[in-house]
Amino acid sequence: MMVSLQDMGPESKVYIFPSSRKFYTDELPVLEKKALKFCKEFKGVKTFFELRYGRFLVFIVSELTVLDLDQHNQLITFIQDLEKEFQLVLLDKVNVSFKQGEYVQMKEIPDFKKLIKNKGVSVKTVVFDHMINTKYEYENAWEMPAGQSWLAHFFN
Repeated sequence: MMVSLQDMGPESKVYIFPSSRKFYTDELPVLEKKALKFCKEFKGVKTFFELRYGRFLVFIVSELTVLDLDQHNQLITFIQDLEKEFQLVLLDKVNVSFKQGEYVQMKEIPDFKKLIKNKGVSVKTVVFDHMINTKYEYENAWEMPAGQSWLAHFFN
């Protein structure tokens, strides 16, 4: 069942799926329609969905609901189906997503290290932490300067 973000408590579980590429303009309404349909049909689960920066699929599940293995598998199967349909990767959370101006980029760690070396990014560059777990973290720590993130040691 689809609910609003305000209906989710701070300990609600967050699932962020970074896309290997920006979604094309014509894909956005199709993707949003599919995700909303999935949330509505996710039986017994209070879910919120949003598409951020044309690059991230964000699902939040109420802290009152702990996904069982079947429900978790439904979510992952849905994401895998999207990967096939849109020919992209959504399940790779190891790459670094960061802002460059108004754009969100994604690089593999070795390529991000090269950007650091070449001064293409700095400790002030905003990066995204896809490993956060709660709505509170999503609202307060998902986006942060690279120098305050797990990437900080690469700048030394």
